Amino acid sequence: MSKQPYNQFLNKPPFASTALNNNKGPAPQSSPPEEQEPAVAPPEAPAQEDPKKKLLDSITQLGQTNVPQLESNIYCMTIIGQVEGHIQLPPQNKTTKYEHLIPQLVAAEQNNKIEGVLVILNTVGGDVEAGLAIAEMVSSMSKPVVTLVLGGGHSIGVPIAVAGSYSFIAETATMTIHPIRLTGLVIGVPQTFEYLDKMQDRVVSFIARHSNISEEKFRELMTRTGELTRDIGTNVIGVDAVKYGLIDEVGGLGKALKKLNELIEKARSGEERVLQ
Repeated sequence: MSKQPYNQFLNKPPFASTALNNNKGPAPQSSPPEEQEPAVAPPEAPAQEDPKKKLLDSITQLGQTNVPQLESNIYCMTIIGQVEGHIQLPPQNKTTKYEHLIPQLVAAEQNNKIEGVLVILNTVGGDVEAGLAIAEMVSSMSKPVVTLVLGGGHSIGVPIAVAGSYSFIAETATMTIHPIRLTGLVIGVPQTFEYLDKMQDRVVSFIARHSNISEEKFRELMTRTGELTRDIGTNVIGVDAVKYGLIDEVGGLGKALKKLNELIEKARSGEERVLQ
């Protein structure tokens, strides 16, 4: 057999690589691949915030919106659903978190452009200490505050409703007055009753100081039997709330804004007299 066909046979795979390795000559050095600089992506332009998304986020997080967009000297704060305090409520509950309301009240007090605050309530009550904290914040503001009860201002919503400079209630709105209740573990000892009694005294005294109802009359409404199906207390409707002295006047949004503007003008004239 001639060597030429034999060499051709060895040059075919898989013998080709072996034949090259057995070659005594220096292996040809392949030139290294040219190094290429990594492509740098152009910097992305900062995404502009979608005004609709920003508006929806503010409604979802705080329940507040500035629509329509206008400059106003009145700040509107809403208390809707259940007042959430130190314990987080289930997600299906409509709640107002007091840690959201307190910074809003502080901001309204510090802002010189805000001359008055309108508080709108439609609440079933909630945490006693959280409700009292909101009521104390509202009552201690130096600017005029008008409260308006729409739908309901029940339980711990009553102190918040009377905490302003002037209060309104819609004709069809109701306010439920009942004793304080405890949820969770209750220890059956006299100290538990004393704790409840002292907390109830705080609520009753606050309401009596900031409205025209006496403590005796309020306690009578609180402990009345036969009116509420599963509890003792009283369900007070708009006109009756004014008759008992809890609320100053029956009215809606128009009357509340008109009264707030009157109080703002009165505060302005008082400041002008002081400056003179």
